[in-house]
Amino acid sequence: MPQENKQAGEEHRKGFTAPIVSRALRGCLGISPLNVVLFFTLAVGVSSGFQIAKDPGPEADKASIEGLITLDGQQGQAEAVPGVLVTLKGPSSGVESQSDTTDAQGHYRFTQLSPGTYTLETRLDGFQSFVESIVVSKGETRVENVRLTLDLVVQKIEVRDKQAEVSTDKADSSATVGGSQLTPLPLAEQKFKAALPLVPGVVRTEDGKLNFKGAPENQGMLLVDSAQTVDPVTGSFSIPIPLDAIQTLTVDKAPYSAEYGGFSGGLTTIATKPPSGNWNFGVMDFIPGLRAKEGHVAGISSFTPRLFVTGPLIKNKLNFSEALTYDVKKSAVRGQPWPNDETKRQGFNTLTTLQAVLSPQHVLSFTLNGFSNRRQFADMSALVPETASADDEQRGVSAGANDSWQFNSGALLSTTLRYTRYDSYAHGQGPEDMLITPEGWEGNFFDSWTRTSNQFQLLPIYQSPLKEWWGRHEVKIGAAVSYRSYDGADHSRPIELSRQDGSLAERIVFQRDGPLRARETEVAEFVQDHWVLNDRLALDAGGRLSSQSIGRSAAFAPRVGLVYSPREDRKTIIRAGGGVFYDRVSLLAASFLDDPTRILSFYDQTGALVNTQVLRNAYITMAPGRGLVQDRSLDSSPRNTTWNFEVDRDLWRNAVVRVSYLYSHTQDIYIVTPVVAASGAPPLLGLADTGGSHYHELEATLHYKTSERSEFNVSYIRSRARGDLNTLADVFVPFEQPVIRPNASGTLAQDVPDRMVGWGVFTLPGNFTLSPIVDAHSGLPYSDVDVLQNYVGTPNNHRYPEFFSFDLKAYREFPLRLPFVGKAKERKLRLGIYTLNLTNHSNALEVYNNVTSPYFGHFVGFQHRVYGFVIDAVN
Repeated sequence: MPQENKQAGEEHRKGFTAPIVSRALRGCLGISPLNVVLFFTLAVGVSSGFQIAKDPGPEADKASIEGLITLDGQQGQAEAVPGVLVTLKGPSSGVESQSDTTDAQGHYRFTQLSPGTYTLETRLDGFQSFVESIVVSKGETRVENVRLTLDLVVQKIEVRDKQAEVSTDKADSSATVGGSQLTPLPLAEQKFKAALPLVPGVVRTEDGKLNFKGAPENQGMLLVDSAQTVDPVTGSFSIPIPLDAIQTLTVDKAPYSAEYGGFSGGLTTIATKPPSGNWNFGVMDFIPGLRAKEGHVAGISSFTPRLFVTGPLIKNKLNFSEALTYDVKKSAVRGQPWPNDETKRQGFNTLTTLQAVLSPQHVLSFTLNGFSNRRQFADMSALVPETASADDEQRGVSAGANDSWQFNSGALLSTTLRYTRYDSYAHGQGPEDMLITPEGWEGNFFDSWTRTSNQFQLLPIYQSPLKEWWGRHEVKIGAAVSYRSYDGADHSRPIELSRQDGSLAERIVFQRDGPLRARETEVAEFVQDHWVLNDRLALDAGGRLSSQSIGRSAAFAPRVGLVYSPREDRKTIIRAGGGVFYDRVSLLAASFLDDPTRILSFYDQTGALVNTQVLRNAYITMAPGRGLVQDRSLDSSPRNTTWNFEVDRDLWRNAVVRVSYLYSHTQDIYIVTPVVAASGAPPLLGLADTGGSHYHELEATLHYKTSERSEFNVSYIRSRARGDLNTLADVFVPFEQPVIRPNASGTLAQDVPDRMVGWGVFTLPGNFTLSPIVDAHSGLPYSDVDVLQNYVGTPNNHRYPEFFSFDLKAYREFPLRLPFVGKAKERKLRLGIYTLNLTNHSNALEVYNNVTSPYFGHFVGFQHRVYGFVIDAVN
């Protein structure tokens, strides 16, 4: 079977996954959801009217195509496969396609065919798609037998690097960046997290936090080969995956499959490259970057060599792959004096995979992911000097196994087992008290902690063969069992807040450095049905029932999605859906009562003590008529409701436009807030499940694939994010806030009303490749504060200047001839250059927001232009 036919068939199956832009819809977010639906419906009707059907040719002697669908049995014999969908297209674009499902003997048949060239396609989950062109003559009966090949070994290598065409296969709206696209792009870091902001709806704030559909990454979920791969304590995406091991990186803001759970934000999935049956290698970025100062070399700025190798250990039986990244990076912080103006990072991450082909139907895979990452002066900024910053480190290992068994009936049983050990710690630069002034921080950072965490996961999933009942049904049932635990300690030193004249305004001290400990078990069951009513209409419906030992004892999450094509040519696709999602409870919430107790002392300008408050940690809840009152335990978890409406339109060959609207509402978010009780009751530092957020998003995206290796993407996003500001993640992740203000609701820190992001990969004559990234968006919000760090006026009612960044990477490939390793046309040497913020636009990272500072309102810490070289050797 020709390689290009296999790829084309799979691209048709996978669906539209690329991100992009258009300013024409600016301002539309203010209209009502009903008007949005009417607007999209009108757009579909107009665009559908562009299609003019062609009459089929005159009647001729009829032909037929028939055959058997088989696969290799355990003894190598051919076995018939019932329930396989077979589609026949052609001989002209105006003729409707036909479909048939193989009977119990694996037989299919198409009759009453006109002479011409047809495209025969077979599709069965777990196996490679078969696509073949067939020419039939008048009265001919053509026999075309198909032998299915197991998908698990080779499919990901062949097709998942590619962007797909418009598809009706699923109702979910997702955006995908293929592994082959990650290497050419000029990323600020050679990490998968650096590529996520290319996706519409993903925003990175000044402190480096990622946000998905208005929610921080701690409320989202990262799945790597179906298993949860996040910090078990905080939920952050802190476990690195080598960039060269990634096959696809997908962000799904509305994942309506009941298979997914444990999050209230967005879903990010990574599919890693399976080991290849042929030896391949790559050595990338093995030349260090240099930092210049006043025309002289001042040291190494970055050194991130990467290695990837894959091949067979036992031909057709056991394959192996290894991806390794070593990372040293020093980043200059504008606004701090040289040479004490660098944040430093050092570490490594590795992913080893073994894949055993036990039979054509049975594949067993093992993965081992080891990582270590240390950051010095991690939170240093123009207002936080080196001495007042904090260091942190994460290290650990994640080991897993996946067993996939394909039954003769077409059913698939997949079982994933994963264990993760994750250790982390953070500390300041010394034992001095921390000092907060109107101009920034001084002294040493106040908090230090250590955490040792573990997570076990078991994920059995059974996918039934195709069922015929008022259409075709693909049913999945499964379960997810996870256990998380952590032990740790927290120590905090005093904090002083001073006025502009240097007098002491407040002093915060801490009591208790007791051990921290938390345990949580979650069990979930789900059922999901992909119901294809006909070639133009499909429904996804399912439900997920979960039980948490910390949080909700029982939670049911129903979900439904629809995908519909108004015309047979499927050039216009409508997607819509809605669902309920339940998040996990952070283990930081489970150990909140054992955190150090804060004691606040307030002073007047003469230095006299005015008041003292002891804020004891407590769980609180909202009681009708009484406000916030103390509670005994955590019996809730965040609950999210999301719905969306989307229209995908195939404009011309290889060009697809998407227009979508999404609304997300999350409630029962845990917030941290001081509570001054009435009637003489002691004050509390409360943890309550009363928080919430709302997110609206209107997106217009264009994806244009100019050639096999060139494409262009541009997106415009109009969005609005509102909610409570004192979420648990905002207060404690990645470092604890020195001052905890009373909670307030308003514009969220990740709110970006207008954003345009575009990126592309262009292959030019002479083996040149050019890859630009353009990101322009509204400035992020910030608040004015007083001496005690309380809000002055409405929180987040000011914004940084508009952000603009133009990054560019250009390189040329040369044939690479190495001695003693044979001949290979695929061996190449890449030489080039990249630059970040090419225009040197002044993107401010900090602002003097204290109203008593003489520099109040001044922006500092501007982003600077960065250059680097590209030197890769790949096969």
